[in-house]
Amino acid sequence: MKTLHTSNHIKSSKRLDCFVAKSDELIKEAQALRYRVFAKEMGAKLKSEAEGLDYDEVDAYCDHLVVYDNLNEKVVGYSRLLNQHQAERLGHFYSQSEFNLDQVLALPGRFLEIGRTCVDPDYRGSVVLTTLWSALVEYALAGKFNYLLGCASITPGPSGFAVDAVYRNIDSKNIAPASLQVSPAIPVPSHLRCQRDESGIPPLLKAYFRFGAMVCGEPCWDEDFNCIDLFVLLPLDQLQERYSKHYMRGHKTTNESTTALAV
Repeated sequence: MKTLHTSNHIKSSKRLDCFVAKSDELIKEAQALRYRVFAKEMGAKLKSEAEGLDYDEVDAYCDHLVVYDNLNEKVVGYSRLLNQHQAERLGHFYSQSEFNLDQVLALPGRFLEIGRTCVDPDYRGSVVLTTLWSALVEYALAGKFNYLLGCASITPGPSGFAVDAVYRNIDSKNIAPASLQVSPAIPVPSHLRCQRDESGIPPLLKAYFRFGAMVCGEPCWDEDFNCIDLFVLLPLDQLQERYSKHYMRGHKTTNESTTALAV
């Protein structure tokens, strides 16, 4: 998208724009959206709760990709992007706080981590997620990244976390080989697991699967966010092969960007 590199929002004739926010005002608005989704909806315990914002040490190092509604003048979608160089300055990818990624990060190529993806409740089922994903694809290709990675969250149903049911619903082609398996820092406790699938696979994770993403091993229990996190890896050559007609018109693919994730 033409506005991806924009440092401040510029009015557009389109209803929705997607761009990397640079101004403190827009970043704080995105953090407020994150707070409403993760703290108010999901019940996450945030250190920044008193401020009505969701932010942590990663925010200062990453790029903030926002979907902006020009009619209502507000941020309605968001994804946090942390590339390999930013992660090196930070000291780690966010996912490394939950998983041992040694086998994944040993792959040759460049990594881009997706995190904190969320959509305003009033805009779900609309084109916001498609707009966000389209801009994310363009960002990844422009940066010549080889892999997208991240944590895809699944909230509990009334009876707990249907870990086994979730994995039964994942197609075998979306399960990573043994060479790319990760291990969770905190496995899901047995007393929180249930057999009945009451929450299903979230739309964002289903979208990742359609793009060729793989789940790499058992999930991690995230007590603060009241969810289980699946580590997801998407080789960008899979993305180009399957969805170039939809998301990549006008892009020239190169070997650099097609070496073989989120959330």
